[in-house]
Amino acid sequence: MAGLTACGSDSSDGDKAGGKGDGGGQSVGSPLAALKLASQRTDQQHSAKIDGTIKSPLADSDMTGAMDWSDGMRADMQMKSKGGAGAASSPGGDKPVNVRYTPDAMFMNAAAMGIPAQGKEWIKYDYDLLAKQGGPSGAYLKDQMQNNNPSRSVQLLLATGQVKKVGTEDVRGVGTTHYTGVVKVSEIARAQSKGLSQSELDALEKQLKQSGADSETVDLWIDDKNLLVKKREQAKSKTGVTDSTVYYSDYGTKVTVEEPPASQTMDFQKLQQGSQP
Repeated sequence: MAGLTACGSDSSDGDKAGGKGDGGGQSVGSPLAALKLASQRTDQQHSAKIDGTIKSPLADSDMTGAMDWSDGMRADMQMKSKGGAGAASSPGGDKPVNVRYTPDAMFMNAAAMGIPAQGKEWIKYDYDLLAKQGGPSGAYLKDQMQNNNPSRSVQLLLATGQVKKVGTEDVRGVGTTHYTGVVKVSEIARAQSKGLSQSELDALEKQLKQSGADSETVDLWIDDKNLLVKKREQAKSKTGVTDSTVYYSDYGTKVTVEEPPASQTMDFQKLQQGSQP
């Protein structure tokens, strides 16, 4: 569900970049100044096409689609599992699954996932209900799903105050400047969350520490228009390593997300209750 915001291992391959100097990307002084400008410019675009991969202890997956963050987060994505320990039992197996995000809920195609939903075509995951069921982590997920956009990855790295410029690199034919930094996992929620109370943040930090997660490496590639074109997030926990890479393109593209009709949706909580003996 949080595929658009992923995390991964505590080491990065960014230092293998061959570029040096200021020949690509922007030249606006310090890395912090460059990322501040990138955050502003990226946020102003309001929409973009997305594709990427997520490698996790349970399963690996691909995702493609587009998102619009002009008024809450809306996205229409195709996600496909591909290998990993839990891939066979992942929703949809190796078949693409259409996932639609609205400001209040996420919808997944039940038929593509092979999940019987009492004749309904879509399963609805209501963010408010997920927040109530999931406690602090559920509240954090709701906050992320409602406020996620590419500029928040830039803001996360800015919040550390410690950003390193790796060099200049070509990303899918686009000249970029590569920046990297390490963020303590306990600080991620505080840096990115807008709607969490202090008590929720404290409880979430405790949960994160119990998971064994310590830090997350964030790598960003910014083009000469001061726009984010690639991000990589890596983190390690007790369950293993998660590694996410996402590419952004066609900023300003028109994104249309149709919310499935209520007559064709089954609420996830009701589906859970129906499966209980």
